[in-house]
Amino acid sequence: MARDFHVVMLPWSAFGHLIPFFQLSVALGKAGVKVSFVSTPRNIGRLKVPSDLANLIDLVAFQLPALDNETLLPEGSEATVDIPSEKIQYLKIAYDLLRHPVKQFISDQRPGWIIVDVIPHWVVEIAHEYQIPLINFSVFSASSYSFFANPRSLTSDGQKRIEGFYGKNASGVSDAERLAKIIQASKAFAIRSCTEYEAEYLNVVEKTNGKPVIPIGLLLPVKPEGRRMTDKSWIEIFEWLDVQKPKSVVFVGFGSEYKLSKNQIHEIAYGLELSGLPFLWALRKPEWALSDDDALPPGFSDRTRGRGVVSIGWAPQLEILEHPSIGGSLFHAGWGSIIETLQFGHCLVVLPFIIDQPLNARFLVEKGLAVEVERSDDGSFSGVDIAKALRLAMVSEEGQSLRVRTREAAQIFGNRDLQNSYFNSFVEYLEKNGAANQRR
Repeated sequence: MARDFHVVMLPWSAFGHLIPFFQLSVALGKAGVKVSFVSTPRNIGRLKVPSDLANLIDLVAFQLPALDNETLLPEGSEATVDIPSEKIQYLKIAYDLLRHPVKQFISDQRPGWIIVDVIPHWVVEIAHEYQIPLINFSVFSASSYSFFANPRSLTSDGQKRIEGFYGKNASGVSDAERLAKIIQASKAFAIRSCTEYEAEYLNVVEKTNGKPVIPIGLLLPVKPEGRRMTDKSWIEIFEWLDVQKPKSVVFVGFGSEYKLSKNQIHEIAYGLELSGLPFLWALRKPEWALSDDDALPPGFSDRTRGRGVVSIGWAPQLEILEHPSIGGSLFHAGWGSIIETLQFGHCLVVLPFIIDQPLNARFLVEKGLAVEVERSDDGSFSGVDIAKALRLAMVSEEGQSLRVRTREAAQIFGNRDLQNSYFNSFVEYLEKNGAANQRR
């Protein structure tokens, strides 16, 4: 059924943010809500609206303003995945210049809500001027967000704890300052989670900020309808998966945001080799590698041939995780990947690197849902550490309780009826509390 209100989505230009915001847009569209998803042309070009929702979801592309010094942000760099981490601060400068076309768009459209990410702090003044309520959508779990969104951490000595989040950058505004401003102006929080997984942390976010926290469910990605592979290499990889034993293969993937060093990739490779387990590794070609072969240790492919597969580049992650041969995942503990993996009941081996990943990993270990790879005091890890964690999670008798718990977690993470019930309550909240209701 069509609903008589309009939502503008304003995500940060990182795919760990763009994708959840787009998944939320699709879910809102399916609920009959008119959605305008605002980003830049190249980011918009990487997204595809389902054909049956084309009349409800509008992808609004504003050109990313160029910086005076073009060497700071190369042309075509519109998302964090396009640039080295040290240049992200310059992407924020360009992104902040979007406030002008966004303001004009809000003035013309007068939506019922603006659903906002953590970076575009300037939307606060726009929303206030046009009397549009804001809702802060967290792409992080509540357990992680309870740390980042704690008012004391944002405004006091807590700022000393994570330099990348609290420290100044070239944009002149720290991430903590951006988030603090958005939290203060938001009417509520929407968190991609459910009480069955982390009720205590949902309550913490609500109590520390004094505003409603709405768990909107896990926004489960739509399961693929059959295998539709046209790429020859992936057809062959799935044929290899088809002949592996059920629940025997480890899927390995570390997302797009963190760039693994040569030493880190080599230690991961050594750990996979040492573990003796079958594996499928989806590896982004590193910037330092001259070729695909150069990304891996010499001889690694020969020594693991038949037992493991490495695919360089894009991977159909959901189709892989759904395959019955997959039994576990070695990954970075990003929240989106946790959701995708636990819906199938796979055991988790976590090797976190940045932002919310260490917090997610700690919570998973506390709940008995993951094994974390051991590290030295300086944060480094070895192939021996990787192999030890993999064997503990996948095959050891000691890891049996973990495998049982992850299968039980699938009853929550894979329960679409449960997750849809949360989302339906969120839509009702939006319908009853939007700008049109405030003006009456």
